[in-house]
Amino acid sequence: MVRQIIAAVMIAALPVGGTSFAQEADAPERLALEGVAAIVNDQPISYSDVRQRARLLLLSLGGQQPTQEQIQQITGQALEQLIDERLQLEKAAEFEMEISPDEINGAVDDMARQSGATGDQLKEQLLAAGVNPASLEEQMRAEIAWSRVMGGLYGSRIRISDNQVDEQLNRVRNSLQQTQFRISEIFLYAPDAETKAQATEAANSIIGQLNQGADFRIAAQRISSAPTAATGGDMGWITTSDLDPILAEAVEGSAGPGIIGPIQSENGVYILNVVNKREPAKLTTKVDLKRLQATDGDEATLKEAMAAIETCEDVQSVANSKSNLRHADLTDIDIEELGSEGKSLVMSVEVGQPTEIFAAGNGLALMYVCRREDGAEALPSRDDLKGRLKDQELGMISERELRDLRREATIIYR
Repeated sequence: MVRQIIAAVMIAALPVGGTSFAQEADAPERLALEGVAAIVNDQPISYSDVRQRARLLLLSLGGQQPTQEQIQQITGQALEQLIDERLQLEKAAEFEMEISPDEINGAVDDMARQSGATGDQLKEQLLAAGVNPASLEEQMRAEIAWSRVMGGLYGSRIRISDNQVDEQLNRVRNSLQQTQFRISEIFLYAPDAETKAQATEAANSIIGQLNQGADFRIAAQRISSAPTAATGGDMGWITTSDLDPILAEAVEGSAGPGIIGPIQSENGVYILNVVNKREPAKLTTKVDLKRLQATDGDEATLKEAMAAIETCEDVQSVANSKSNLRHADLTDIDIEELGSEGKSLVMSVEVGQPTEIFAAGNGLALMYVCRREDGAEALPSRDDLKGRLKDQELGMISERELRDLRREATIIYR
């Protein structure tokens, strides 16, 4: 892959103000007049394309009027984004995939809705800022197409096992016992030293805009190459052990909530936003129990009932069939509320099994342990975890596929 990035030449054609794009839109002579910024598998990307995308990115960042230096720094990232989109659309074309105008308009509407506007209002804002809405629409086209291709190729192949969910639940439980950080990320893909230097300059410009009040969430959605871009860069509550060591070091060394970066990693440059911090939580074990009592005080009554009970769902029906049996549901009980003896009984048996028989008032009783969870109030459901794990795996596959496309493509920077 030939890399000849001449940012100064590219920037010379990039006005700061809201110059009309009318003369750029459909002129046949556009490429000849303005030149080509890059060629991707024989498909040109014009300086006009780059200019429009850079304006779009800068508008997404908000903040104050950008300087010429900031524009220059963000333009390289705009070009890389366009290259990725060309490759994604080229891959989608192999499957004769077409994205309808209605789908693109729907995506634009969804984006506009996040800031309380309509799609038409968003397009008007772009026009007023000198940005051709076609640049945003093309970005939406590539995102939808790529998501559909990756989902179609790999979505049905991804299998998340119960063991994977159990392991993730254990990691969540363990994380509750450590200091956690709420972190958002922006990742600028830069696989070599040359593009990494350019991405670092772009990151500095982005940080400047963020410090002036730009919305981190919107910036991540429009600029970040990480899978978390879809959620505005939000990584959720995590511990530093969940992070790449170089990112963990930066978070641990930060003074408090705020922007951190640029941070160079093996494949690119990160900007982190440490939103909040919380100390280890005191874990509580919550249980669901079904208490079964023999009012006649006869142990044989309980043993006969136990022989007829296979699952927790059977306890009530068995109890109702005998006049000398009573049952009670104890739901979402903090195990500490049971006292030391009750806690010992419950913790000594597996879920779904009965405890030992114990004295209860004038009779005898036992308890079936129907659910037991550590830190249950803070744990996500198994279905939620399975969905997250599948999304993560599909995100990693998509990232790898895009890297492979770039490596195999002929990309010439002019």
